[in-house]
Amino acid sequence: MSTSKRREESAWKSRKQNQQPHGKVKSLHELSQEQEADQETSTSQRKD
Repeated sequence: MSTSKRREESAWKSRKQNQQPHGKVKSLHELSQEQEADQETSTSQRKD
């Protein structure tokens, strides 16, 4: 195995081991519910 191949594999392994998971991806339905909830709270704050 050549040194460049070894470096390439080592870099790939280190990237694989140091992953930063971003968490669960929300569905469009969940996002729309959050948006509606944010709008309701912001409109109720304006009335005060």
